[in-house]
Amino acid sequence: MPAPRRPQGLATGRSAAVKGRPPLVTIDARAAIRVQIGGVERLAREMALRLPAMRPDRYRVLSPRRGLAHRAGHLWEQAVLPAQARGSALLYCPANLAPVTDRRNVVVIHDAAALRLPKAYSRTYVAYQRRMLPLIARRARLVITVSEFARTELVELLGIAPDRVKVIPAGVDERFRPTVDPAPARRAFGLERPYALALGTRSARKNIAGLEAAARALRERGIEPVLAGGERGYLRDSDTSLRSLGYVSEPHLPALYAGARVLAVPSLHEGFGLPCLEAMASGVPVVAARRGALPETVGDAGLLVDPESAGELADALVAAACDQGLRARLIAAGLRRAAAYPWRRTAVLTDRAMGKLLEESG
Repeated sequence: MPAPRRPQGLATGRSAAVKGRPPLVTIDARAAIRVQIGGVERLAREMALRLPAMRPDRYRVLSPRRGLAHRAGHLWEQAVLPAQARGSALLYCPANLAPVTDRRNVVVIHDAAALRLPKAYSRTYVAYQRRMLPLIARRARLVITVSEFARTELVELLGIAPDRVKVIPAGVDERFRPTVDPAPARRAFGLERPYALALGTRSARKNIAGLEAAARALRERGIEPVLAGGERGYLRDSDTSLRSLGYVSEPHLPALYAGARVLAVPSLHEGFGLPCLEAMASGVPVVAARRGALPETVGDAGLLVDPESAGELADALVAAACDQGLRARLIAAGLRRAAAYPWRRTAVLTDRAMGKLLEESG
């Protein structure tokens, strides 16, 4: 089987180097070249593509070979990246981690879930996060996060001053549209019946057990609950009897969203909840937990429920999937909500924050 291609537009560190004077900002694209894409990786990829396109004289992208995109690449990120970025005024690290001894970091920390819900993660991962995140956050020039909820949590758990944490929300890819044909995804995954979609890992944090408890009510209405998401070695997965599609590759994802009757997000903790906006952009009603950053991201464009109440979750999912009047209202509100989160805004706000730091540096 051929090796997956590097995402179009992302170059290796050597070929991305700018001739002449060093770039002002070096982007750490280790997470951007990963094969399986979650919310963290999607933001890393979008910024690694958009920021240099906006200001090619300000940014360059550095990434390791793909085999170092995950845990094997910690040494590259801690030692090789800072050396290769010598001469840059800032290091933009969009995926939670950064060179711990470097004082040039602008780091995006998406949440502190491993510190808040340690039982959902491996002991090794929790220990690493507890040791590294506070050091990285306190030494960074600026910490960026994706929601006010996450900002409050980082201030509390990492011991950093509120004025050193800036909120810049994530965005929605233009590929997610209500006009996307769902037929290719239905064929690829054998989805013959209407389905309720849950997207993400099977971590205990995602509360798949809550969705499983609500599954009977959906099946009685002829709707099949399905899970889509890969596995991460540092997570403690929950067993489930629900149908799992495994990791869904990027080409199939818009069609999978577009064909769903409803998106279920019963998570106990989220720093943002990007699938909510992607589903809304696809014209799909959203039912989400009244936890973490989900109320902030969903606003009044979805149904918010107690994720630990199987009855409340089931009732909301059935209503969003079957009540035509409610569906129409949620779809219209969701499209408006998603339109307010373009990736271009994320890039512009990030570039503006970089510019301010560069001015302060003289």
